[in-house]
Amino acid sequence: MSEIKRIEDQLKRAFEGNAWHGPAVRELLADMTAAQALGRPLTNAHSIWEIALHMATWERVVHRRLQGETVIDLPTEQDWPPVRDTSEASWRQVLRDLEQANHDLRAAIGQMTEARLADIAPGKDHSVYVMLHGVIQHDLYHAGQIAILKKAQS
Repeated sequence: MSEIKRIEDQLKRAFEGNAWHGPAVRELLADMTAAQALGRPLTNAHSIWEIALHMATWERVVHRRLQGETVIDLPTEQDWPPVRDTSEASWRQVLRDLEQANHDLRAAIGQMTEARLADIAPGKDHSVYVMLHGVIQHDLYHAGQIAILKKAQS
């Protein structure tokens, strides 16, 4: 298996399942209602909804960087987008957007050459390889947060 395929596989496992760490992002969010996603069982923590928006943002940022765009830092409102519509339909749209952002990123990774992994990510001082592993770690970190927040709600 090529390194590109391994990275793509690890991102898929972190998001869809069959990873060693425990439930993947999609598994954790699958049965969640808008009300649950908005809950704040831990006073100073982000809600699951906010985390989902944040994760989708960073999947898209990494995708944009793979397309050659220089994205360095995001303003807080973009990094942690506010929840504006708290309806069930809006929550379902957030889930679709997160799923699409992950799918699009994996597709872009699948189109890369092995040599591209050594390139420096646009506007950064680390390689594309490090950036891609970073987005996987980011997904896993937030999957853990979501799992704890779900447990705290029950």
